Amino acid sequence: MIPENRRSIELPGPAGKLEVVLDEPRAPPRAVALVAHPHPLYGGTLDNKVTQTLATTLAGVGCAALRMNFRGVGGSEGVHDEGRGETDDMEILARYALERFGQLPLYLAGFSFGCFVQYRMSLRLPPQRLVFVAPALKRFPMGEVAPGTLVIHGELDDTAPLADALDWARPQNLPICVVPGADHFFHRRLAVIRQLVEMACRA
Repeated sequence: MIPENRRSIELPGPAGKLEVVLDEPRAPPRAVALVAHPHPLYGGTLDNKVTQTLATTLAGVGCAALRMNFRGVGGSEGVHDEGRGETDDMEILARYALERFGQLPLYLAGFSFGCFVQYRMSLRLPPQRLVFVAPALKRFPMGEVAPGTLVIHGELDDTAPLADALDWARPQNLPICVVPGADHFFHRRLAVIRQLVEMACRA
């Protein structure tokens, strides 16, 4: 069942319309959170269960949480652009959200390929908080991120191996929250993601 505080939005983008879902908190939002889904060529959509978990959790801690389908997915027009056009679209979403809700702190959250898009976004609009779940660093390399970035990774992830994340985090002295027994899609481990995001983002 769709909660009362969830609504669908269409935005114009450079490659056509963008399909967006907004989850609003019960009280006036204290921040805006943008959530990016996994790779669209491998079934990633805004309805992905990790993406939904991130959005509803961030709404639960007081954020206006917005997630959109990347180009060529669902109701979003255009074709996959390997992260370039997707970042442009995410910036459009950010500017829409900040205009609608005011100049609130910005949180950027992503899952897998979505981490790559949000990393690129962070270079354009530095966020208050970055939340990365299972970044696929061999395929989508990222540079350094701000201290305080929350990185969650599954111990048994064979799509984006934990070792790659550790190699990226080590020179930054960046902690990683490792979820024991979790695979790339966090089957039966979504509650752990929720708990970690709540603890990090309530602060």
